[in-house]
Amino acid sequence: MSGDELADALALADGRDGTRGGARGTAHGGGRSGGHEPSPDSRESGPQGPHGPQGSRDGARHRDWPAARAAAARAGAGRRSEPAAVPLEEALGHRLAAPLTALTDLPAFDTSAMDGWAVSGPGPWEPLDPEDGTRDAGDTAPGTADGTDGTAPGTRHGILAGDDRPAPLPDGRAVRIATGARIPPGTTAVLRSEYGEVRDRRLRANAAPQHGADIRPRGQECRAGDHLLPGGTPVTPAVLGLAAAAGWDELPVVRRPRAEVLVLGDELLASGLPSGGRVRDALGPMVGPWLTALGAEVTATRRLGDDAGALYAALGETTADLVVTTGGTASGPVDHVHPALRGLGAELLVDGVRVRPGHPMLLARLPSGAHLVGLPGNPLAAVSGLLTLAEPLLRAATAAEPSARPPAGSPAGRDTLPTAALLGEVQGHPRDTRLVPVVQDGGGVRPLRFSGPAMLRGIAAATALAVVPPGGAATGAGVHLLRLPWA
Repeated sequence: MSGDELADALALADGRDGTRGGARGTAHGGGRSGGHEPSPDSRESGPQGPHGPQGSRDGARHRDWPAARAAAARAGAGRRSEPAAVPLEEALGHRLAAPLTALTDLPAFDTSAMDGWAVSGPGPWEPLDPEDGTRDAGDTAPGTADGTDGTAPGTRHGILAGDDRPAPLPDGRAVRIATGARIPPGTTAVLRSEYGEVRDRRLRANAAPQHGADIRPRGQECRAGDHLLPGGTPVTPAVLGLAAAAGWDELPVVRRPRAEVLVLGDELLASGLPSGGRVRDALGPMVGPWLTALGAEVTATRRLGDDAGALYAALGETTADLVVTTGGTASGPVDHVHPALRGLGAELLVDGVRVRPGHPMLLARLPSGAHLVGLPGNPLAAVSGLLTLAEPLLRAATAAEPSARPPAGSPAGRDTLPTAALLGEVQGHPRDTRLVPVVQDGGGVRPLRFSGPAMLRGIAAATALAVVPPGGAATGAGVHLLRLPWA
């Protein structure tokens, strides 16, 4: 057990605040002097001064977990991305900027739902198909010059998908038809291939088809002008298919916010095995893809080490909408995030959250208007920061409707989370919310082992994080869930 985890265990035992999850840690639990997460009550002063960076408010410090998520959502809603029209092939992963409406009826005309015969009237029917030993459906009818007397509604192979305006089908006649083909006028039903056979030059049905059988009527799915999906809907492959079917070539979408990841820490290795007191960087490969899954367009992941000047310059020059830093959010000798924010004149919106793991996380607004989410360095603590601050911020920034913005002053805004019953007891922190990796198991969720702040083994197998209130939750208790984007 690491020193951080021992401190938390002691806190659980005697009701005092403990420390967990270094603000500069690794997947293997590494930390550094001054890098442990201080308890919220112990960080009243430090290198950043009693009030943190310039422009911060007392209300930003030590927020409880629901209030921190609501603050992040309000921040994102205040910097909503602008809508843009993009081709269908570029729309995947965005959100609709407006409701998706149908530009055409679906289907646009009566179509056959099955391969078989289009039939008119009660059977048996005279088939108009050369393969059935009758006159060629594509030949000119006797006594006419162009076959437009209604006895030749299709082609040499019957009516195929894509054939335009087949001629009317006379009463008592049948013609082969393919799935998706346009129904000729006069058709009363489609007889499936397996339900009929031709005997003595007549098509006979095993059972008479009901009127309208296996015909998809025009507008069955929607009519032109119908609202198909609300604004804010994520554009998935299925949405792309629906939009194409409904007549769209471009979609109005909310542009994905641009995000930049800054990995801090001289102790981190980009490759190879841990050696010489240095450990592998687990967050660099993880945070960017996680932000992508949350709806951001990640423009770069840069490793800055513990260079205070490089961090200050990167924050001052960024063109991103969101900057995410890893590590350096506490008050150790090489924790440079707070001093850099103070030097830039940034405004702290959230400066510490009463949540385990991850309470040194922070949210700030840079002078450029961009937001910064500061993640603790321990991997599971960083995941906690992503789902506590980055997820609601990005969700609000890409919401299509202003009405979706959480109201100011609301402790939880419109943050409605799914719930499930715990299939095992989870110990809680005396005063802080806990986020615990769980996996769906039937109708409930089962807590996973390896849930320490420096561990990724539990979250790698999880489908969600359970939101465990202060004091813990018993087996069978309902808990809110933060579902993982890919689960």
